[in-house]
Amino acid sequence: MAVLLAGGTLIPGSPNGPAQVGVVGYLLLVGGAAALVARRAAPVTALVVSAACMLAYALRVQPEIAPAFPVMVTVYSAAPAAGGWWAASVSAAYLGGVLLADLSDLGTRTPREVVERVGLLVGWFVAANVAGVVSRQRRAYLRQAEQRAVEAERTREEVARRRAGEERLRIARELHDSLTHSISIIKVQAGVAVHLARKRGEDVPAALLAIQDASADAMRELRATLEVLREPGPDDAPGIARADRIGELVERARSAGVPATLAVTGTPRALPPEVDLAAYRIVQEALTNVARHAGNASASVHVRYLADTLVVRVEDDGRGLPGGTPRHGVTPRQGAGVASETATVVRPEAVRAGVGLTGMRERVSALGGRLQTGPGPDGGFTIQAELPVPVGEGAA
Repeated sequence: MAVLLAGGTLIPGSPNGPAQVGVVGYLLLVGGAAALVARRAAPVTALVVSAACMLAYALRVQPEIAPAFPVMVTVYSAAPAAGGWWAASVSAAYLGGVLLADLSDLGTRTPREVVERVGLLVGWFVAANVAGVVSRQRRAYLRQAEQRAVEAERTREEVARRRAGEERLRIARELHDSLTHSISIIKVQAGVAVHLARKRGEDVPAALLAIQDASADAMRELRATLEVLREPGPDDAPGIARADRIGELVERARSAGVPATLAVTGTPRALPPEVDLAAYRIVQEALTNVARHAGNASASVHVRYLADTLVVRVEDDGRGLPGGTPRHGVTPRQGAGVASETATVVRPEAVRAGVGLTGMRERVSALGGRLQTGPGPDGGFTIQAELPVPVGEGAA
């Protein structure tokens, strides 16, 4: 703006040449234009400085329209401030000063030219004020729209959390009503049978003791699960299902008549709660399926602690898929000979996973690990899960 204003005085034929403007005139032009730099940070100050400089310039030399441009820009910027009072007041003061300067110069121009020039300036200043007010209203509307969007997002998240909490409570009620009663009856009946057998001096069957222990453990885990559903926490049933309790699963399998062994290699250490739980559940599901589907089979559990991975492997020597009974919740398709899946890939020619393997795959996939399942070359079935353990993380 300063370059345009100063350059306009150098055009041949200009009514205000360098001789008429002088050093002070150029300083006023530069000062009035330089005020535009501060029009966003301090719009009122920029408006006053620009109007003062340009009005002084108009009173010093023959009045022109060009010096009003910096003032109109600052009027537009200052219109939103103080309800537009400053912009309107300074606009009126500047227009009044220009009108006085024009009236004092009637010797070189006609009254009609003065009226046309002042009328043009009035229209431009009114437009600058209106544009500033409209801009202020638009910015206020955008701020309100943003606030409404933020509020809507917050409300949507609250509704989602509330619905999730209600769903957790509903599931907890269903689990309590459907499972707790049945497991309690099994536990009570098994306890009564054990008591009567001991009272009569008879040997208590190992299967009956296994039922009693398993039902007691199921009650404890169900109670812990219900507590997690009713009060969401960072850990899923903390303290109940942990990798260092896998030995108890192996002992339970033995009491149920499944010869099982446990081997732990590496240095056992505290694990993140989600890895702890996943390892425990995978071994639990695998041993349960061995007892249900493998027939007269033995099982071996191998837990290997690596630097950044926990490897859990469960093998049995029972009936495999080829020509045998479906294993581990897996139903063979036509001609299916090998079942093999990872956490993310399932071969279409392989097998259809049941709930057990699907649950394993979901747990492992959620941790970014890898799950491999399938029958061995000589029968039996193998499940191997590789669970990543972030270095430096552990469970308390």
